[in-house]
Amino acid sequence: MTEPRRSVRIAAMADIHCSKTSQGAFQWLFSYIAENADILVLAGDLTDYGSLEEAKVLAREITSAGRLPVIAVLGNHDYETGEHPDCVKVLLDAGINLLDGETYETHGIGFAGVKGFAGGFGRGVLGAWGEKAVKDFVQEAIAESLKLESALARLRTPNRIAVLHYAPVRSTVEGEPLEIFPYLGCSRLEEPLGRYPVTAVIHGHAHNGAPEGMTSQGIPVYNVAMPLLRKLYPDRPPFRLIEVDPAVAPEPRGRRKEDVHEAGAAP
Repeated sequence: MTEPRRSVRIAAMADIHCSKTSQGAFQWLFSYIAENADILVLAGDLTDYGSLEEAKVLAREITSAGRLPVIAVLGNHDYETGEHPDCVKVLLDAGINLLDGETYETHGIGFAGVKGFAGGFGRGVLGAWGEKAVKDFVQEAIAESLKLESALARLRTPNRIAVLHYAPVRSTVEGEPLEIFPYLGCSRLEEPLGRYPVTAVIHGHAHNGAPEGMTSQGIPVYNVAMPLLRKLYPDRPPFRLIEVDPAVAPEPRGRRKEDVHEAGAAP
């Protein structure tokens, strides 16, 4: 007799950039995901310019996912017009669980989500020194890191999934021009991930980065930017399927011997 499947299937994607003209563009995809996954995660840049009209289009598109739990964070594009408070209300009303330092638990798995911020990786992380503008920039990254840590601390599930838009490690932005690495994420976001037994990290933003990486403690990190997935896997629907057994907690991970560099820096 075949044993029932215990794993929970998480469909993860980011950077869908829903626009005013996207009506009907994602219905087939959300419907397909609803048939092949148990949870949908959207890791930021849900809209193209963060307009209310775009959010309303996405709200209509997401109905194709049926009763599938949808967990999301905002990305930098979602703030462009300054209409994000109204967009958030529309998306919440559509059943999307938007996280900004909050948590959400479903199917025995806990999710902690924040947007994250830029700032660079490893020894190249921007420090809070000098002009006030620089200090304010750095403080934003610190604040996002603290929100992530607080959310992870509140979860009591055996498995925790961190959802970000910006990358917490350098390895998943490799492939992008070196000059823009500091704008794609920040090692400060990795710090909370080492203090809690995180099962996996999901992010987007790096359209030309690498699909997989890991933290200095060996936690898998997945870059699920839709443009990247479409480029790498043109014959597949543009999402990453991650399977998690909610009854099995991840094993504690120590710092790997090869990771003698600072967190997030290149080997």
